[in-house]
Amino acid sequence: MIAPEVEERLWAYMGGIARVNGMKALAVGGTEDHVHLLISLPSSMAIATAMREIKSGSSRWMHETGGMPEFAWQEGYGAFSVGQKQAETTVAYIAGQKEHHRRRDFQAEFLAFLKKHGVAYDPRFVWG
Repeated sequence: MIAPEVEERLWAYMGGIARVNGMKALAVGGTEDHVHLLISLPSSMAIATAMREIKSGSSRWMHETGGMPEFAWQEGYGAFSVGQKQAETTVAYIAGQKEHHRRRDFQAEFLAFLKKHGVAYDPRFVWG
C-alpha cells in the first residue's frame, strides 16, 4: 500500500518517466493500492516496453526516495485503449479515483469492466 503522503509525488514521478521515454502522460492517479495511467505511446513503442519502464523506474523511486524499500508492483497489469473522444472522460475518471473507490472497490470494478466489454480472462491471473 502506498502512503497517501507519497502518492502525489509518485504519480508525478511516473509522469516524468513517461516523458523521458517518449510517452505523453495525460493523467496519472489512483489510490493506495493501485494506479491508473492515461498515456499516449509513440507508434514504435510496445505497451509492454512502456509498462516495464514505468514500473521499474517507479519501483526504484519508491525504494530510494519514497521510503518503501520493500515496495513492488504486482507482476501484471491491465492495458486498454481509448479514443480521442474518451480521453477527457478518462482523465476525469482518473482524477476522481479516491472518491469513486469509496463506493466500489477496484477489484469489483475491474471485473465488471472486463465482463461488460467481453474481455476474456483467467481468474487465476486477475488477483492471484
